[in-house]
Amino acid sequence: MANFLYRLSNLIVRRRLTVTAIWLLILVAVGASAAAFSGPVSNSFTIPGTESQQAIDLLSEKFPGTGGASARVVVAAPPGHTLDEPAYRDVGQKALEQAKTAPQVIAVTGFDQGTLSPDKRILFGDIKYAVTVDKISDEAKAALQDAAEPARAAGLQVEFSGGVISTTEAAGHSSELYGIVIAFVVLAITFGALVAAGMPLLTAAVGVGIGLLGIQALSSVVEVNSTTPTLALMLGLAVGIDYALFIVSRHRQQLRDGMPVAESIKMATATAGGAVVFAGLTVVIALAGLSVVGIPFLTAMGVAAAGTVAVAVLISITLVPALLALLGPRINSGRIGPLARRQDKADPAAGFGRRWAEWVTAKPLVTALLCVAAVGALAYPALDLELGLPDDSSKSTDTTERRAYDLLAEGFGPGFNGPLTLVVYVPGRTDVAQLTQQGIDQTKEEIKGIAAITPPVPNQAGDVAIVSVVPSSGPATEATSDLVHDLRKLAAEVRDQSDAQVYVTGPTASNIDVSDKLGAALPVFLVLIVGLALVLLTLVFRSILVPAKAIAGFLLSIGGSMGLTVAVFQWGHLDWLFKVETPGPIVSFLPVLLVGILFGLAMDYEVFLVTRIREEYVHTNDPTGSIEDGMSHSARVVTAAALIMISVFGSFIFADDAVIKSIGLALAVGVAIDAFIVRMTLVPAGLKLLGHSAWWLPKWLDRAMPDLDIEGSKLAAQQE
Repeated sequence: MANFLYRLSNLIVRRRLTVTAIWLLILVAVGASAAAFSGPVSNSFTIPGTESQQAIDLLSEKFPGTGGASARVVVAAPPGHTLDEPAYRDVGQKALEQAKTAPQVIAVTGFDQGTLSPDKRILFGDIKYAVTVDKISDEAKAALQDAAEPARAAGLQVEFSGGVISTTEAAGHSSELYGIVIAFVVLAITFGALVAAGMPLLTAAVGVGIGLLGIQALSSVVEVNSTTPTLALMLGLAVGIDYALFIVSRHRQQLRDGMPVAESIKMATATAGGAVVFAGLTVVIALAGLSVVGIPFLTAMGVAAAGTVAVAVLISITLVPALLALLGPRINSGRIGPLARRQDKADPAAGFGRRWAEWVTAKPLVTALLCVAAVGALAYPALDLELGLPDDSSKSTDTTERRAYDLLAEGFGPGFNGPLTLVVYVPGRTDVAQLTQQGIDQTKEEIKGIAAITPPVPNQAGDVAIVSVVPSSGPATEATSDLVHDLRKLAAEVRDQSDAQVYVTGPTASNIDVSDKLGAALPVFLVLIVGLALVLLTLVFRSILVPAKAIAGFLLSIGGSMGLTVAVFQWGHLDWLFKVETPGPIVSFLPVLLVGILFGLAMDYEVFLVTRIREEYVHTNDPTGSIEDGMSHSARVVTAAALIMISVFGSFIFADDAVIKSIGLALAVGVAIDAFIVRMTLVPAGLKLLGHSAWWLPKWLDRAMPDLDIEGSKLAAQQE
């Protein structure tokens, strides 16, 4: 690989202007495609084949109109007043009539005594649409808002849930800017020069721009979840900056050693670039591997993020060398006084990396035990992990969805925020509604946790009926999940004893199905990732024990990250610091996503750190000295790279969206544990304990495996 990258960079150095122009043209072309073909993003999480989705498909066929969007409108009178006061009743009636004539509206239900709270202060109703949420026009949304304005002007509080009217995006902010600023500060301290510090940010911005615009362009033909672009942005920024950092750092070190500019660019791309390619490949494979879970929205998230990472890798080994060639010695321009002088005087042989390596390897067994104990303590809360999807209670109180949730819970109980839908279908019958009511009367006492059941509503043919079941508990609670499973158990008994097909669906049931499917997929995906890691790391390090040690460290990082995430978002510890509105289950796709992403990032640091150690071992055959020499050259850069990733991921902790917030915290903590406790501390201690045996490989396997030459030892020998 090193030889290929050396030849490629040789061509790039000679065609630097052409390569730069090509990337700019790609950025413009993708941007034009995004402007022409972009489509809406979705907030739904569905899985084909689940019971809830089967029910939705049945309703679409047998009960047209029930599969469209529904906006729940919640109205509250001021404290001390009731909604049956003449002034409020009249203005409410006018608003209701106006809502019925809004575009795309097919029905208005509720807004009567049955949906009025016992104290007559809170009322709700549903606006039914003929289309799904993503197809509701801006005109229809504006009409619904306009219908509410007279009521608000009269002093009533009007809030919305259901996703038709949303203030979540308006409440957001560009938290990633904080991460970029911190990343620039870290780069400036690391390089001591403004131009060198700015280059990784520039190239990462180009890569992220291409990735996000590409996702936007494809959103018209592929359903894109609203979390997908943010995840791509998060990963694209982090790896884009880090990959450029490794190459630029190697280049500047070689320039200080007296290597000519052109040769230094080629050698930096061949060596550090090789590690970038492999590290990026592991991230891409891990993210693309999310497709094996069989969940469409997770597949789309993984493939989109993988595409953005792949662009970051390509930019690192093409655009970065081209820009370095254009700059030449000016890469060191904009020197920052004392930081630059510190760089000039820096001696890797006496630096922090060597001192740290000497310290952690002085008593390697004690160091290893302390690392395992510390991360184990952080991982303990993960034993209580509960999976779910966030409901409106997790949103900021600045949003209309959260205010609607709180009003419904106050007036009617938490279960009204997540009603379940029973769908009953009996082929050939026209009296299914009556049969369903009889069944409800006979069995309703057997099921606990139900607050209310509405009368069955039949379709026109009479062979399908739908029933709304209101739980006593909130949508994201374990009690509601138990109720769904109890109802489905009873439904299965009915199917076994008759021709009736009974399903439980609705947004709450769909979320539970997604969580169950993801929970079952996690062990399978983890085994896949561990097997992949063994193969890839064995190829790179030509060792059996080093890959095994790397995987053990990766599992520690996953455990520690999930443990702290559970403590904050599920248990509610430090909720004031992280602005967690309501503690609850961990978002169901986070563990799978974390395993895929953190695996790739963990392999980044393992490759960058251990390839340098192996490079020294190949030349010296000294296991202890190679650890100290390898750490002395790579610790500073790995530390800077980790701080940048932590800054980028950590900046998303302060986003308003609970899903993004939890992903940001899990990734920031995971990278911190993996980089500083596992790779920088446990890895050198483990290599010290293993000695020469760390690099043992059976001769038959050595002959059978290809030599990837990631660290460029063959190329270095040729140069000599």
